[in-house]
Amino acid sequence: MNRCENDVMSAVYCLCDGTDGCLISPLDIMSILPAGRKYSVQRLDDALHLLQTDGYLDVIHSERKGEKMYVISLKESGLAFKRNLKKKRLDIVNKILLAFVGAVATFVFGLILKAIFHV
Repeated sequence: MNRCENDVMSAVYCLCDGTDGCLISPLDIMSILPAGRKYSVQRLDDALHLLQTDGYLDVIHSERKGEKMYVISLKESGLAFKRNLKKKRLDIVNKILLAFVGAVATFVFGLILKAIFHV
C-alpha cells in the first residue's frame, strides 16, 4: 500500500467511525487528507479503486442532489486497518531496537576480545 492509498484508507476509516460502512462525498475525504499533498478527485478515485482491488473495501459510486457520493463498505481487511498499521509500526520499532542491541553486543564483545588478546 503506497502513501496515497494509506492516507485515503485512514480518512475512510475515520469517516466510517467504527462502522462497517458509510456514505461520504469526495470533499469529506479530501478535507481529512494531509494538506501538504496534492489530491484530486481523480487521484482519490484511483486510490479507492486500488483499495477495492486489494480487498480493503467495496465502493459504489452514487449521486445525492447532484453531488458525487461514495457508498463504502469496509471489508475484513479494512476493519483491521488501524490494528495492522499499529502492528507494522511496532515491528519497525522492534527491528530498530534489535539492531541497536546487536551493535552494543558487538561493541562489548570486541572490547572483551581486545582485552583478552592485548595482554
